[in-house]
Amino acid sequence: MSKDRNVVHRKIIVPWYDSETSCFILLFLMFLVFVFSLAGVSVAHEYTEYNTYIWVPYLLMLMSIGVSSSITVRLILRYIERMDDKYLKDFTIDSLK
Repeated sequence: MSKDRNVVHRKIIVPWYDSETSCFILLFLMFLVFVFSLAGVSVAHEYTEYNTYIWVPYLLMLMSIGVSSSITVRLILRYIERMDDKYLKDFTIDSLK
């Protein structure tokens, strides 16, 4: 969602799927998927008949890393933006009078 910079006291309505709680839940689920894919890689290395299918857990691992990094960057940018807004509130119109 775009942020309207002209309005001073407007709060952004964040959709439920982009809230911090849902991001942390998704990070936890992606960690579980990563651990599951590590188990798949170890099983595929252990049994020779599954060596041709080792690309599936590797792909799963790469996708979970990609989703986790995307969510982590989103949370970090949101935290930085929140800190910037916190420090900019000192210079509102009322405090300049």
